[in-house]
Amino acid sequence: MSHLDELKEARLKKLRILQKEGVDPYPSRVPRDFSIAEILDKFDEFSGGAKKVSLAGRVMSLRPQGGIAFLNFTDGTGVFQALIKEGEIPDKEFDLFIKTVDIGDFISVTGTLFVTKRGEKTIQASGWMMAAKSLLPLPEKRHGLTDPEERYRLRYLDILMQKDLREMFVRKSKFWEVTRNFLKERGFLEVETPTLEITTGGAEARPFITHHNDFDIDLYLRISIGELWQKRLMAAGFTKTFEIGRVYRNEGTSPEHLQEFTNMEFYWAYANARDGMKLVEELYRTIAKEVYGKTKFSAKGHEFDLDDEWQNVDYVSKTKELTGIDVLTASEEEMEKRLSELKIVYTGATKERFVDTLWKYCRKQISGPAFLVGHPVIIAPLSKRDPQAEGRVEMFQPIIAGSEAGRGYSELNDPIDQRRRFEGQQKLIEAGDEEAMMPDWEFVEMLEHGMPPTCGFGFGERVFSFLENKPVRETQFFPLVRPRG
Repeated sequence: MSHLDELKEARLKKLRILQKEGVDPYPSRVPRDFSIAEILDKFDEFSGGAKKVSLAGRVMSLRPQGGIAFLNFTDGTGVFQALIKEGEIPDKEFDLFIKTVDIGDFISVTGTLFVTKRGEKTIQASGWMMAAKSLLPLPEKRHGLTDPEERYRLRYLDILMQKDLREMFVRKSKFWEVTRNFLKERGFLEVETPTLEITTGGAEARPFITHHNDFDIDLYLRISIGELWQKRLMAAGFTKTFEIGRVYRNEGTSPEHLQEFTNMEFYWAYANARDGMKLVEELYRTIAKEVYGKTKFSAKGHEFDLDDEWQNVDYVSKTKELTGIDVLTASEEEMEKRLSELKIVYTGATKERFVDTLWKYCRKQISGPAFLVGHPVIIAPLSKRDPQAEGRVEMFQPIIAGSEAGRGYSELNDPIDQRRRFEGQQKLIEAGDEEAMMPDWEFVEMLEHGMPPTCGFGFGERVFSFLENKPVRETQFFPLVRPRG
């Protein structure tokens, strides 16, 4: 029998003691008048023994000393101390507490409030009740969970034991709340679009495939937040829409990439990329100030201040400066040779992949904040061409900490050009490019009916991970882990 099994068996014996005494170890409700945060605010009103209150939470420390026991418990809103004292509660209840309560149990304590000689706000129990008996111990408080995979597998314990981690997830919730409020205050309508699609539009990524039993057809989990659907809403007469939701990409894992994550996309009729850049710059600054109370950050070895002037970085010029390759004129052979010389690992032997990989090498050297502009047509099949620059599109990407932190376009609304570009993507698919965009011919049909000039933009939760200076996996509540054994 393992040590953990022995601990579990000892707790099972305590469970049976409770049951033998007619105590339900898992009642549906226990006395609880206030959260710990609320009672801390109201402490003076209830202290001094005049009024009894009931509090509940998980026991995090337990210090029995003869006829008394001090314990700290938490309900997620705060931590409070309780005193269980022989003679102050019925003898049977005191004995049962000593015999059956462990660290990790959920209990309810009823009693009066006072301040100890050490200045600790405390509830002195006149009664207690088991709320949920734990059968396995919590991690050792000082060291916690040390194995990375176990931390993610037992994430509920990881979060319980780490206050900083809990606070990070509160910030993450606020990150999306600020984003939502920012857009709503500017007249954007929140919408919902399909997560199951016949074709995966709006991004270049390998999708997850599933099967629809009723229709007997294969479908894909979406790889964007309804880009082609939200554009249909522009054609339907809406002028400002956005959606925040989950996307799925069946690709590799890295500090910046996961297979399932949250993104936001907005679409704005009668606006172009330049309008979008102004709005996005304001959005990022608002998030920084309202979530963090600052605009200066350190991430991945970079320092950046979102309050600085955002510079425009030209895709073609910067790539040529740092690699010597003009991606508009160089041949595939020249680009492939240069990638080899730079010892850059890449997947897919197409011109689009070569161009994109050369840029990804360059972006790591830019701290930002900046906007990447002047993208080649070949890597942006949904973006409007730039009439002032041959072979370029009206696209923009925020750059912070050496990475792209979003993507926006003056959306392509020319159905003839869109059809040609989809045909080009189809050829890439046939050549084996698993990240090429699937053509959506019904989307082209929509464009033939007409869509107004539109700016679209999207960013994901990795922006939050940059601001936290953590790998994106660390900033998810429950990242995917391999099953045991």
